[in-house]
Amino acid sequence: MMRMIIVVGTAAFAAMPFSSDPAKAAEAPWCAVTNTGIDMHWDCQYRSAQECAPHVIAGNRGFCNHNPYYVSQPPERRAQRRRPT
Repeated sequence: MMRMIIVVGTAAFAAMPFSSDPAKAAEAPWCAVTNTGIDMHWDCQYRSAQECAPHVIAGNRGFCNHNPYYVSQPPERRAQRRRPT
C-alpha cells in the first residue's frame, strides 16, 4: 500500500510541469496595493489607474502601482496592401 502511494505521488509530481494551462497570476497592468497592518496585499486586476483608484480610496490604505509582473502583448501587425503602380 505504501509503495502504491509513493508511485502515485511521484507520477503526479512528475506530471506537474507538463500541465496544459499555465498560471495566470498577473494579467492586468495595474495593482491596488493595500496595507492590512501586517502585510501588503497586491490586487492586480485593473486595466487602468482610473479603474484602480476607487478601490484604494474606498477606505483601504494604499496606492495604485504598475504591476511588476505584467508583460504587454506586442501590437498586431497589419498586412500592408500593395498599391497598383
